Amino acid sequence: MRDFAAELERRKQAGLYRTRRLISGPQQPELVSDGVPLLSFCSNDYLGLASHPDIIRAAIDAMPHTGLGGAASHLICGHHDGHHQLEIRLAAFTGRSSALFFSTGYMANMGVISALAGRGDTIFSDRLNHASIIDGCILSRARVRRYPHGDMEALADMLATTGGHKLVVTDGVFSMDGDIAPLKELAALCRAHDALLVVDDAHGVGVLGPQGRGSIAELGLSEEDVPILIGTLGKAVGTSGAFVAGPKLLMDYLVQKARTYIYTTAMPPAIALATCASLDLIEKEDSRRSHLRALIRAFRLGASALGYELMPSRTPIQPIMVGDNWSALALSQALEQKGLMVTAIRPPTVPDGEARLRVTFSAAHSIADLEKLLTALAECRPLLKRPSAEVV
Repeated sequence: MRDFAAELERRKQAGLYRTRRLISGPQQPELVSDGVPLLSFCSNDYLGLASHPDIIRAAIDAMPHTGLGGAASHLICGHHDGHHQLEIRLAAFTGRSSALFFSTGYMANMGVISALAGRGDTIFSDRLNHASIIDGCILSRARVRRYPHGDMEALADMLATTGGHKLVVTDGVFSMDGDIAPLKELAALCRAHDALLVVDDAHGVGVLGPQGRGSIAELGLSEEDVPILIGTLGKAVGTSGAFVAGPKLLMDYLVQKARTYIYTTAMPPAIALATCASLDLIEKEDSRRSHLRALIRAFRLGASALGYELMPSRTPIQPIMVGDNWSALALSQALEQKGLMVTAIRPPTVPDGEARLRVTFSAAHSIADLEKLLTALAECRPLLKRPSAEVV
């Protein structure tokens, strides 16, 4: 038997041991963590909708009519009218022919990728793709070729020298760096080499594009350009679950073949109906995105002026590059002593030597919240010796 205790001890010695926080009360910038009030800058609730009264009311109003539980998988008797309404709503929101409602983004990526590629096929995956994409590639049993992050020349060479069924899969917005994939170039390459393009826009939906329709819509890319779009609902949308959108033929194929869709109890229908209410808010409240962009711009100017190294990101994900694991932990802990929660991200989530603080913004943050963060970062700056290399 493996020595699990020794493995855990090695993780502690390497600064890689992870712990969970106990959060009390609603998810919002000001929350209570392990009994201590903190101002959070580490949530993916980018639009501040996770505790919105209209969405909560939609869930409460739905439950007398839908019950609470999902009861069964979609293919048994769990596919409720509430789920169906949401799928129609998601298809319209994304400009796709149809959509499927999954339980989580992780399950959506695992199910979609392993259904659309298999033994004898080849998947091309960006080197910085999310763990759920990596695990979906492994589960598919297809040959996996990872291309350098955003390197379209390298991907073109790989596609040109590979025959058979080909799948290209990428994040739309990369979750740890905050940058956006070269989606137009990816779409052109996939058309030229007869490859199926899959984009996981988990961090773009709600935030980017016209009325928050995501990074693909921002570039005006159609269903023909990007046949498979994956999105999550627990981030900017503020509820729970995930979806896949695309041509009806492929959605039908996934209903037959995506094991994480077939063999899972359906989500509570009330969550689906609450998500419809959230999509209504996302479409009509551009002010949330405008405020978010203003926070991001001000943060980048302020943090760069303090000498922090940032990544070239215009999204709510604004990593502060630190380098070694212990320094990242020390900076995170120093901020927490000043009442701020900013999580240190370490390997294997990011490459070795690239530990960072993943600062994320929400439309629920105020200008005063941002000023508090910048003041604390100024006071903590002496903890880091690393000079800034970022130009805003």
